[in-house]
Amino acid sequence: MSKSAQTWLVMIAVGIGLLLTAITGVWMYMKATPPLYPNAQDIPSMTDSAPLPKWGEAVKQGQQIARASLAEHSLPGLSVAVGVGGEIVWAEGFGYADLDHRVPVTPATRFRIGTASTALTSAAVGLLLEKGRLKLDDKIQTYVPAFPQYQWPVTLRQLMGHTAGVANDGGDEGPLFSQHCEQPVEALKYFSGYERELLFEPGTDYHYSSYGWITVSAAVEAAANEPFLTFMQKQVFEPLGMRDTTADSATKSIPNQATFYFPRFAANPRYGLQLTRPLDYSCYAGSSVFLSTPSDLVRFAMAINSGKLLQPATVQLLQTSQRLASGQETGYGLGWDLETATLKGTPTTLVGHDGKSLGGMVASFMTFPEYGIVVSVTSNMSYADTFSIGVKIAQAFAEQGSSPTRK
Repeated sequence: MSKSAQTWLVMIAVGIGLLLTAITGVWMYMKATPPLYPNAQDIPSMTDSAPLPKWGEAVKQGQQIARASLAEHSLPGLSVAVGVGGEIVWAEGFGYADLDHRVPVTPATRFRIGTASTALTSAAVGLLLEKGRLKLDDKIQTYVPAFPQYQWPVTLRQLMGHTAGVANDGGDEGPLFSQHCEQPVEALKYFSGYERELLFEPGTDYHYSSYGWITVSAAVEAAANEPFLTFMQKQVFEPLGMRDTTADSATKSIPNQATFYFPRFAANPRYGLQLTRPLDYSCYAGSSVFLSTPSDLVRFAMAINSGKLLQPATVQLLQTSQRLASGQETGYGLGWDLETATLKGTPTTLVGHDGKSLGGMVASFMTFPEYGIVVSVTSNMSYADTFSIGVKIAQAFAEQGSSPTRK
């Protein structure tokens, strides 16, 4: 055998040895990672008030679902709120907002809601549509002149419906986390690849884009003629009593904010967790910047459903699935996700939004118009399946409640 062949065989053997060592190390680490909560029934919980007696059995099931989810997936903390018939009937926190200091989750604990922020921003657009300050089919440069001139025109509607062909960020490696923006429009210069060609001709395909909703935030600021966050606070949060909803900040401490964690391996919390690195969400604006509580998200959804904030026609406009040029529906409105879930054995309309942060789910809020039920679930761990937890809880309340009211 030649010396060259011998060298290659040695290199291959060493490579295989290193691979086996790595696999063994990962396996041992996974086996050695103890569960955060060995006994689900021992998970602490806190609530501000007793749930309405009418919903006692549903709440009991919801508590079991929450505790089982924390134990099974090693989530540090979880918070839940449920609204039925226009009022919050249950709100409770489970586990810890900060593991090192054993700070319990309460209904007032603020969580990052990630991309669920877009639904809140959508409401701001709705207000400006009603005032005639924004028009969905105007070119976006009408409000954001800094937006690049592409080979095709791009409208506000297309950006809101994720059909504009604008690229997305890089998830947990997004370029904006290391930047700071005083205004949403400042983020445009940091978009990686933003000034290149669009991914496709606007209106012909669907591609989720946080960059698109940052641009929408800039349009809101321009049309409102005041800072984006100020407009959100005065025109959306304060009128709806959303006292615990605010913008995340990299420069100041925010009361009751949960410590945020990230899976250490394979995007799976069961294999251990670590503190997230310092992040600045300011450039993400209305696409991901907000902190909130499940109770505030339920208040928001109930207000939207009841016409308290927006006219019914505006809500319908925002919550209607967009259509591509081919006629195919996208299953996404203008800042609202439109899905179907099974409640009481029957497919049921679900309108809401999941929130992703660093590439993984951290929050969900969902309305079931046919049942008058609103559910919100948040966690301080990325890659928490808050959507599935929320649907299970909704099922418990639907089972105890009356039959759906169909239009």
